Amino acid sequence: MTSFLPETSRKIFTPEALRSAAKQSQRCLVVPVHLRRAIKKYLREQEEPHVKRKVLRLSESLNAIKEVNSQLVTTSSRELVEDPLKSSEQSKQRWKIKSSYGDIGFKYRDDETIAYVASRMPAVFSACYRVLKEVRRRLPGFSPARVLDFGAGTGSAFWALREVWPESLEKINLVEPSQSMQRAGRSLIQGLKNLPLIHGYDSIQALTKSIKKSEREHDLVIASYVLGEIPSLKDRITVVRQLWDLTQDVLVLVEPGTPQGYNIISQMRSHILWMENRKCRKSKAANIASKDLVVAQKSSAFIVAPCPHDGPCPLAKTSKYCHFVQRLERTSSQRAYKRSKGEPPLRGFEDEKFCFVVIRRGQRPREPWPLDGTEFETLKEQQAKRNPEDLEIEYEDLIKLQQEADDNPYEQVDPSTYDSDAMESDAQEEDEGEEQEEEEQEQEETTSADLGGGWGRIIFPSVRRGRQVTMDICRSTKRDCSEGSFERLVITKSKNPTLHHQARKSLWGDLWPF
Repeated sequence: MTSFLPETSRKIFTPEALRSAAKQSQRCLVVPVHLRRAIKKYLREQEEPHVKRKVLRLSESLNAIKEVNSQLVTTSSRELVEDPLKSSEQSKQRWKIKSSYGDIGFKYRDDETIAYVASRMPAVFSACYRVLKEVRRRLPGFSPARVLDFGAGTGSAFWALREVWPESLEKINLVEPSQSMQRAGRSLIQGLKNLPLIHGYDSIQALTKSIKKSEREHDLVIASYVLGEIPSLKDRITVVRQLWDLTQDVLVLVEPGTPQGYNIISQMRSHILWMENRKCRKSKAANIASKDLVVAQKSSAFIVAPCPHDGPCPLAKTSKYCHFVQRLERTSSQRAYKRSKGEPPLRGFEDEKFCFVVIRRGQRPREPWPLDGTEFETLKEQQAKRNPEDLEIEYEDLIKLQQEADDNPYEQVDPSTYDSDAMESDAQEEDEGEEQEEEEQEQEETTSADLGGGWGRIIFPSVRRGRQVTMDICRSTKRDCSEGSFERLVITKSKNPTLHHQARKSLWGDLWPF
């Protein structure tokens, strides 16, 4: 493939570099040993009976929240999402930003908190880790120092932040209205070393009153699995507007991978983009001075992930919804408390479905598309240029090719032999973690997918049939990424063997070059 690339880009876009840049999905994730031990220690200290029953009640409560969210019809709330400042009752008065979050929605008491730590915390951590890991890959120079975690709960996102950016974190503000959740979060981090400065607050109002105005802007703001627990669309929009005002660079929203979670993410995404586009239109209409052009450029925003464009979601008016999955190995507490008598034993892993959006302030960079100027040969053309010596394959090479063809997206875990709380030595664990992190950082520095456009997103599992691969891809249709579309691509080996090889290696959630 390199022989068909322009001289200026031949050093950058090799087949290996393209595959590495497109790879965003994570294979079966192992929850860090420190977190597994902290959860096990916390549950041992509580000594609460009937934990299985509490886990079941928590699951029923979360299902009830889904029913409340499904009652919010998207069509009736369209005007509120696009322009909440316009109201028939307050046509001449500006809608003030207020929120009653903390007084409404689902409340976590001691029983719910214990059940959450035992059953849900590892899964929420895995989803947050997957999202933040992609943020680091797509934004190689981004290293947040000040972070705001809204709806922090027991600290799932905090643990993911420590795994992704262990060196750059300096100060973290946690907003969590549940006192029980706050106590559990403090208990879980006891004994950890090199912790950043942590402050906890009951609400956003308490946060803004306690810190200086110059310290309110955060490099990264994350709200994971919390907006769906606010059964009021107006309050959700209010909270997201407040979080966006507290964001200096990147805002991350994560919700469960359900139709309701997708609707929430889609609505909040549309509202933020509408607000920033409205500011840009006002700035242009006012004929601002040249010295204020920089301020006007900072008022815009663009989508980092998962959307490859800033236009309306092409799945909004269809029966499909955009979501992803992260497989994780179950911890011993999950296998113990999720299992009930009479049922078959749980598998050693579970799949956590999630929806997310990452929004960054500023204008989208203008970069060339990854396959600009690239030409591909068909399989017949490649075979015509082969020499007879090239057709000789040694036995060892044949075995390697067969192993690559049978490569599974996820490794199966045997629940009878897997022990999630194996007592590895801390020194060995730290050495392996540092080596793996250094290798990943070196790879990400050279093979990160740029944000200029031309990278589509595989939003559903691919279908592999013989020598063809069918993929559902969300892509940008314009060079400025202002519009997007949903397309189904069929990659055949005969017409394009190079891209066919990459398609076979691509997974649900990966990027696809155009």
